[in-house]
Amino acid sequence: MKDIMIRATGANDQIRVFVAQTTHTVEEARKRHSLLPTSADALGRVLTATALMGMTLKHEDDTVTLRVMGDGPLGAIVAVGNNRSEVRGYVQNPNIYMPASQHGKYAFANAVGMGALHVTMDMGLKEPYTGSIPLVSGEISGDISEYYMSSEQTPSACGLAVMVDRDGTVSQAGGFLIQLLPGTDEQVAIQLEKNLEAMGGVSGLLDEGTTPQEMLKTLLKGFDWAIHREQPVRYQCNCSREKLEELLRSLGRGELEDILETQGQAEVSCHFCGDVYYFLKDDLEQLLEELDKGETH
Repeated sequence: MKDIMIRATGANDQIRVFVAQTTHTVEEARKRHSLLPTSADALGRVLTATALMGMTLKHEDDTVTLRVMGDGPLGAIVAVGNNRSEVRGYVQNPNIYMPASQHGKYAFANAVGMGALHVTMDMGLKEPYTGSIPLVSGEISGDISEYYMSSEQTPSACGLAVMVDRDGTVSQAGGFLIQLLPGTDEQVAIQLEKNLEAMGGVSGLLDEGTTPQEMLKTLLKGFDWAIHREQPVRYQCNCSREKLEELLRSLGRGELEDILETQGQAEVSCHFCGDVYYFLKDDLEQLLEELDKGETH
């Protein structure tokens, strides 16, 4: 099944819902970053949440950045997404595996630890907007729900799941984000809550092979609803040699000269995708010449 994002509304536009299948996207992240199961689970949940939240943005060039800054062994978890359902991200410590069989039912939350969730929306204004909340669960989905309630006063429910096989590959990943819009009838909220209780966890649905369309039907049972948009989800980094060259240039003359003298070349890797860019002796000398020209003007 291809990765897909669906945006729909229900109950005469009183509810909006986003449902995503992200299996291949999360597996791509796992392979790029050589993630062990707990790290793959964590980054997969944050990537899925970022894809869901990106679909709430109005314009294609708008971006959302999620930073889960916990004090657990995973360290920072960062993901960036846009309205086109393109996401990228990384986890600070990729080699974490805390199986529930050894660490109990709170293994994942303990791997994340205590800390904060920071959400940055860049919508082309002078300054991006950042909202922050303390982590309430460390399970990511509950923290996303709390963010919307605390920062945007929007009643929301989020469900996320990543399933990793014994061989370490990602077999299933996906989730949903459902929100009540202003002026929602109380009976609509009550019915929606019943639907959420009846559907159980996302992991169980994914394990049963539930499609995004079927998940949508379960969430909106008893309501009229309509799908407004469907689009593929994919792992997409925007790094380039030019951007990393600018990063090297920003180090300044002294640092570049030191790299040239001690290493003879520079090897720069992208946090988000793991691609490696090589800058040889001639490249570094060229950068130094450009810095010299800039200083003389």
